[in-house]
This record gives sequence, C-alpha cells and structure tokens, in this order.
Amino acid sequence: MTTQEIAKAIQTYAKDHYEDGGWDVLVECWSLPEIEELIPEGTSLSDALAFFQSLAAVWAERQEDAIHSAY
Repeated sequence: MTTQEIAKAIQTYAKDHYEDGGWDVLVECWSLPEIEELIPEGTSLSDALAFFQSLAAVWAERQEDAIHSAY
C-alpha cells in the first residue's frame, strides 16, 4: 500500500471509531495530507494504525481529564 492509501484507511478507521476514545480528534482536526505526512514510506497499515491508536489514546485521556476537571 502507498502512504496515501494507508492514510485513507486510517481516516476511514477514525470515522468508523469516532465515538471510541480520541478518534474524533483525528476526524475533526487532521486532513488527509497531515495524516499521510506522518507515515514513513514502507510502513505497513498495521504499524500505521498502531501509531495512530497511540495518539488517539492520548487524546482520549486528555478528553477524560477535561471532563473530570470541569466539575
């Protein structure tokens, strides 16, 4: 797969998992070229997905912190 194909697959995954943790951040704040920019040539889809899952986990944690600190 090319980096553009992987980026599209990541974007689709994020849309499909919009309500799951921090994937909404990727959908709302990242363009396809920005996603692609972070995928090194030769990266597999599973490795790219694991990388973006780690980012989504951080965003989800920050969202939870914001919710709990608001009260």
